[in-house]
Amino acid sequence: MAKIMIIGGGAAGMYASVCLGGQGSEVHVFEKNEKLGKKLFITGKGRCNVTNQCDDETFFSSVISNPKFLYSAYYGCTSTDVMEQFASMGVKLKTERGNRVFPVSDHSSDIIRALERRMKELGVKIHLKSSVKDILLEEGKATGVLLENGTVIKGDKVIVATGGCSYPATGSTGDGYRFAEEAGHTVTERYPALVPLEVKEEYVSRMQGLSLKNVRFTVKDGKKVLYDEFGELLFTHFGISGPLVLTASSRIGKRLAKKELQGLIDLKAAVSEEQLDARLLREFEGAKNKQFKNVIGGFFPSKMESVMMELSGIQPDKKVNEITREERRHFISVMKAFPLTITGLRSFQEAIITQGGVKTGEINPASMESKKIRNLYFIGEVLDLDAVTGGFNLQIAWCTAHGAAMSIYHELQGEEENGI
Repeated sequence: MAKIMIIGGGAAGMYASVCLGGQGSEVHVFEKNEKLGKKLFITGKGRCNVTNQCDDETFFSSVISNPKFLYSAYYGCTSTDVMEQFASMGVKLKTERGNRVFPVSDHSSDIIRALERRMKELGVKIHLKSSVKDILLEEGKATGVLLENGTVIKGDKVIVATGGCSYPATGSTGDGYRFAEEAGHTVTERYPALVPLEVKEEYVSRMQGLSLKNVRFTVKDGKKVLYDEFGELLFTHFGISGPLVLTASSRIGKRLAKKELQGLIDLKAAVSEEQLDARLLREFEGAKNKQFKNVIGGFFPSKMESVMMELSGIQPDKKVNEITREERRHFISVMKAFPLTITGLRSFQEAIITQGGVKTGEINPASMESKKIRNLYFIGEVLDLDAVTGGFNLQIAWCTAHGAAMSIYHELQGEEENGI
């Protein structure tokens, strides 16, 4: 009976064990934490965005790094396959806005419990509080693991499912990168991804806690547009966050590591400059003798008023009937392109995922097996694969786990049939 060792009891590790369990092999999962799925528990704000029920084209366009590498794995385990798998485990799912799939209960614990229950039903051996120190390598093959307590456990296959560097408190401390490098693999530079952005302007902190909906957020490097999307964002004490910003961080992270970038918020994205000018003129016409500071309240949330007055360059006490066409035009330009200087990404402590990881060119995309070391596999976030928010990153975990598991199963079946 083949012995398969899986390092990491997160999404990818648990799913791989479920795909392999009950298939005639002895499957072991080594998890350094006191329980399985610690990071999975907090995903989707505790609701667990299981996958995205989108078409194939949308999935691949939502993957930021190395989407072509995923062709084989994804087509072997689509979002529909994942949903059917969880349904078979008794988890009721629902699809929300943007094709995001969640458990009906809105509890990530339901996903973890279902996986853990199935693992036990299939006889998977779960080792909690079991930190792997090293992977045993002999003559170009992985032959087992060495635990931190000195225990050596021999095995036929080793799957690395250790995650990345994001949310290190959940156990994602980059162990898999060290294992990969010690096995001769290249690990690309890593960046926090799906993470808030830091901004230079002090006026941003004055708007801390203010959430803006239906705005357009654009990021530019000189004249080059790097990101341009419509949605929701949030001002914080250090800069900006929210759905628009998290997605932007994955698109601009590598460029931002080298230089500051320009951020622009269209506060009135639903109307053109001409329409905005007409509205301003109507407001001014109905309040000719009022001061500017007493007229702009209807345009912005209260936390924004003083900042917008400052950026307008118009004296707060100036009567609206004295405001020039040029001043009005400048004020409109600030509303349509609220200026920010983006200085950096927040840390891995705040990042949802890691961008960068084990170089995909050194991994067989059909099997997730190392091209350098036989019987060694890498799945999930430890690989240089990442996507935007919406369930796509968990789909990467599920399909790479399934790809490795099915490859191992078919290989072992072939050996059995050939009497090896």
